[in-house]
Amino acid sequence: MEFVPILRWMDYGGFEKKLKSLSKRTDEFLQALIDEQRHKEEEGSTMIDHMLSSLVFSWFFLFVLLLLFASLARPKVILYPQFYDHSCPKAQEIVRSVLAKAVAKEARMAALILRLHFHDCFGCDASLLLDIGGSIVSEKGSNPSRNSIRGFEVLDEIKSALDKECPCTRGGPSWEVLLGRRDSRSASLSGSNNNLPAPNNTFQTILTKFKRQGLDIVDLRNRSHTIGNARCTSFRQRLYKLSGNGQPDYTLDQSYAAQLKIRCPKSGGDQNLFFLDYVSPTKFDNYYYKNILASKGLLSSDQVLLTKNEGSREMVKKYAENSQLFFEQFAKSRVKMGNISPLTGSRGEIRKNCRKVNS
Repeated sequence: MEFVPILRWMDYGGFEKKLKSLSKRTDEFLQALIDEQRHKEEEGSTMIDHMLSSLVFSWFFLFVLLLLFASLARPKVILYPQFYDHSCPKAQEIVRSVLAKAVAKEARMAALILRLHFHDCFGCDASLLLDIGGSIVSEKGSNPSRNSIRGFEVLDEIKSALDKECPCTRGGPSWEVLLGRRDSRSASLSGSNNNLPAPNNTFQTILTKFKRQGLDIVDLRNRSHTIGNARCTSFRQRLYKLSGNGQPDYTLDQSYAAQLKIRCPKSGGDQNLFFLDYVSPTKFDNYYYKNILASKGLLSSDQVLLTKNEGSREMVKKYAENSQLFFEQFAKSRVKMGNISPLTGSRGEIRKNCRKVNS
């Protein structure tokens, strides 16, 4: 019905009505259980106590899920921020705590986690976490990800902490995240190679790749490059051979280019790291956009935001002037990215080990 609007008006098969009715009945039942628990705690055992003391409670939610699939020919399971509020109330607190410790230990980790989210969410099913083994050809070896992504050990620590507190649960990053997605049972090396934007892609190529995922030009402009690093190999072509005459990219400030050349020679030094935002490299702010206005965007894919599209150019200027505007839109785009074709309901699985499919 999302793709053929007239079907929504016709409500073919009564899908909309059934979904709303089932949701209402489920909410009423659950609320009744909660109310009973609150009002009768002093009377001893209640219905919810019995459910919590056995596998019946787990079976109950499975039953509701099966009922949903039986009621609807094509179910739509919704992600929402409060998904774990009852099953694991401390989930988000645990995630924040582990992340805070990891970032305190290594400031770069904030950027690395954002990068993991970006690379995985052109699919958003945790397929990026899978190591090579058996039938799995890991996405970690794709061109955009090889020698570029880190932070898996932080996710492992989060997973371990969550499993101790609430077995088989997941959490999300610090902004309000739609929760409830499940993990894929496979990985796609070709998908990672072909779908993720490269540092030297043109503006139109990047936009096309974003649109394939249901994202738009607004999402494209909201970058996390205000923190983190890039390798020399990611921008070397801007310093030496983009124009074909061995001269730096004309959109790159020449004094800045000269500084970069010191540690990023024509050959060698591929893994040398450079701040994406040289002004405030460990602070999440809007200097990234100010740098672009000064022709000091490190990557070609950064600078094209200013040089190749009028609408994008105007937004770069607005973000450079108004950090709050950038923050608000960045959060919206991240939530939107996290909702790219998530696996929900009975699709996928909840991995016991983030790096391996369940046996």
